[in-house]
Amino acid sequence: MSTTNRTAISKAARNKTIDTPLSEGKMYLNRCIHISQKQDSLLFVKDKTVMGNTLEICPLLPEKSIDLIIADPPYNLTKSFNGNVFSKKKEEDYETYTREWLCTVKPLLKENGSIYVCCDWESSLIIGKVLGEFFHIRNRITWQREKGRGAKTNWKNGMEDIWFATNGNDYTFHLDAVKIRKKVLAPYRVGGKPKDWTETENGNFRDTCPSNFWDDITVPFWSMPENTAHPTQKPEKLIAKIMLASSSEGDIVLDPFLGSGTTSVVAKKLKRHYIGIEQEAQYCAWAEQRLENAEKHPEIQGYADGVFWERNSL
Repeated sequence: MSTTNRTAISKAARNKTIDTPLSEGKMYLNRCIHISQKQDSLLFVKDKTVMGNTLEICPLLPEKSIDLIIADPPYNLTKSFNGNVFSKKKEEDYETYTREWLCTVKPLLKENGSIYVCCDWESSLIIGKVLGEFFHIRNRITWQREKGRGAKTNWKNGMEDIWFATNGNDYTFHLDAVKIRKKVLAPYRVGGKPKDWTETENGNFRDTCPSNFWDDITVPFWSMPENTAHPTQKPEKLIAKIMLASSSEGDIVLDPFLGSGTTSVVAKKLKRHYIGIEQEAQYCAWAEQRLENAEKHPEIQGYADGVFWERNSL
């Protein structure tokens, strides 16, 4: 049954999942905007959820106005998004689709801007290839989903990729903003003092440089305030890593496939401006509901004291 038409079901007290049906969330949907004309500036769309098809909306935005693009397009899988089904395509058709949406976002990115594209292992083979036609590929990040369904005749798929690319060779990357705080199990001392680690009442820690393998991400679940009923929601911590590394406070971040609003929410929490494009009304409403919640709860799970912590260590 569609989340739009179902009646609200009582949940356990600890279940914080956002699944408000449109019948109860019209106030959130009313905060979203529609655009049909070319925008001379970002004044009308900045810090907004734009409802519509990204292939139609992006050409209406001013060129070279975006500092960072974080894209989570539909993977090449048959998947239902609130009743709207994205069907698995032939490889050549998915490649065409990828090239089409990249063509629409490319003109929006500033010369020193960056783009990150999320994908699974299968679509990664296509996206990485096509992305290189438009941008300078810098890295492929692989992150551990921590959970996933098993398979009888294959390995369980517990990893996803994120391609990192830039418009040019001059781009933002704040290494110190994305260091990981790890426990030191065998502390090494020189002259009786800690070497490259810090001694605290809560244990011994070292802040390390991040690699392109992220094993510290917790996928949102029912008792987490950031969790929604969206089928492919990305964790706030995941997006925060990208945003802190490749943008600065006050920058403009675009998500052309917003879903339930993670990019916009993280941007708000990290003092960036955002533009989120989403065509499904239900997800637009959830995004706005989460943005409202962010005003009272600005924390990001797994990120504190200016560093990212190992999974389940806080």
